[in-house]
Amino acid sequence: MRHVVLFHSVYGLRPAVRAAADRLRAAGHQVTTPDLYGVPAADTVEEGFALLDKIGHEVVLDRARAALGDLPPQAVLAGFSMGSGVAGALLAERPDAAGLLLLHGTGGAPDVVRPGLPVQLHVADPDPYDAPDEVDEWQRTMTAAGADLTVFRYPGVGHLFTDPDLTEYAPEAAAAAWPRVLAFLADA
Repeated sequence: MRHVVLFHSVYGLRPAVRAAADRLRAAGHQVTTPDLYGVPAADTVEEGFALLDKIGHEVVLDRARAALGDLPPQAVLAGFSMGSGVAGALLAERPDAAGLLLLHGTGGAPDVVRPGLPVQLHVADPDPYDAPDEVDEWQRTMTAAGADLTVFRYPGVGHLFTDPDLTEYAPEAAAAAWPRVLAFLADA
């Protein structure tokens, strides 16, 4: 099974991230869920963005790098929303990553994708942070760069549709996403 590092959203390390990690562990994976903020999670997205602004993007990335320190180079980089961006940003530093798993947001740049890199994206359609045309363009460039990319779009759901503690939660979409995630990790 895989080593997976699972980065949280702008809210912080919420129960939904821990529950997702437990779900992956139950499937046999070793999962690390670093707290990139070092403070309790925010209750609203606005508070989450305020925390990110206060802590700073570079500090968040440094904490993410530190979390990867003891993990094998083949660890799967994964994240929720902002965490997808963090996972994608660290891909250049982790060229041997077994895969890039993106929940609720795009991440990674075509210039750092090695040919055949397994990448899976789960995104609301439309998503308030990743417009459909932006997702289309990202998909084209990642595929052209050689990523083995699969995109799952979930029509009519909110951004963090897998988080049962948020009003955006969409149980049917979440129920569809998790088996796909587990299959991805089994194959990565």
